[in-house]
Amino acid sequence: MDKKLIIFDMDGTLVNSSLTIANAINYVRKNLGFEPMAQEYILRLVNDHTINPAQTFYHAKAFDRDHEKWFSEYYTKNHASELVLYEGIKELLDTLKGKGHDLAVATNAYRGSTIESLTHLEVYEHFDAIACYDDVPQGKPHPDMLHKILDQLGHSSHQALFIGDGPRDALASQRAEIDYIMVDWGFTDHTDAVRSVDELHALLLR
Repeated sequence: MDKKLIIFDMDGTLVNSSLTIANAINYVRKNLGFEPMAQEYILRLVNDHTINPAQTFYHAKAFDRDHEKWFSEYYTKNHASELVLYEGIKELLDTLKGKGHDLAVATNAYRGSTIESLTHLEVYEHFDAIACYDDVPQGKPHPDMLHKILDQLGHSSHQALFIGDGPRDALASQRAEIDYIMVDWGFTDHTDAVRSVDELHALLLR
């Protein structure tokens, strides 16, 4: 593969954060006085682009500062014990950097949580750019963060590839006119997706 910009989603693509995300959402719900939701229910909805997540999880029209504060508070206290990279991801990132590709992350997580997570997992330095929910006017499925990364690193859309695990990522990629690869070892299962990190590794290096 020619040298290019490879953009990764974080949760469900690079990082197995399912436990932390479900627990953090329930921590916010607890602070709001609501009962906890089942982890499976949260993870089924977290990538559903047809819902308003603030309404679904917190009975609010939009996320506010308290939601962000409490979510980040849980993340900060628990990421060291709950977050893990998917097996083979570190080696994949090492190989791609060694081949001279630019790497980036586009995530609907907040910047503080993202930097904490990637730093704890010892891959933060692999990335040339990171675009998060609070860096842009609109998160995925809108293309804002992908455009931000392209502008920051000076790449055109045809020089880029986006790798994610759900319809929000697919729609953002389509709207930014960036090639897309779907993976299915995260929160969702797609029949046309790449099913293992080894398979992705082979696909990117062929």
